[in-house]
Amino acid sequence: MKLVRGGEPVRLSKRAGDVITLADILDEVDADVARLTFLLQGIDSPQTFDLDVVTAQSAENPVYYVQYAHARIASIGRRAESEGIKRIPFLDVNLSPLSDAHELDLLRSLAELPAVLSEAAQLRAPHRVTTWVRDLAARFHAFYRACRVITDDVALTQARLALAEATRIGLKNGLDILGVKAPDAMHRSEREDEDDL
Repeated sequence: MKLVRGGEPVRLSKRAGDVITLADILDEVDADVARLTFLLQGIDSPQTFDLDVVTAQSAENPVYYVQYAHARIASIGRRAESEGIKRIPFLDVNLSPLSDAHELDLLRSLAELPAVLSEAAQLRAPHRVTTWVRDLAARFHAFYRACRVITDDVALTQARLALAEATRIGLKNGLDILGVKAPDAMHRSEREDEDDL
């Protein structure tokens, strides 16, 4: 494993007494951050753990990026409820208004989950689940930037709310499998740019 801080490698020399343990990493970052970061790559792949990246509140930090997608979707649900929008049960939602490329991309990604889970289990490759969760979050953020979820079109709003909720459930299930929390709310730093996510 290669540990990096400030763009410079942190030496892992036993002779110099500079051994970095998991406990040392957990002193620097949350367990969710360590777990998801380690699970991003296969066990036989060289690992790079960049302390600057995993502590940033940005799209560069895969843990923050995924957890923020989940929290953002939960926020959309709260907003819909506060605006008095009554949600239609999943099985009754008409998805035909979903025609934007970002919407279809999310639907395709959600449909991949069963195969991803099966493959990850058969190959003992949890990084495949981690990659899927990260990619789903990226697709959701792209959808969110391109498509307004709550609109004046009732059918489109219901379809997009259902798509967002299905994405939230997919993220939550993936994070649960990986042992990582899926928060319903997160606070962003003031300097963070909305377009970065």
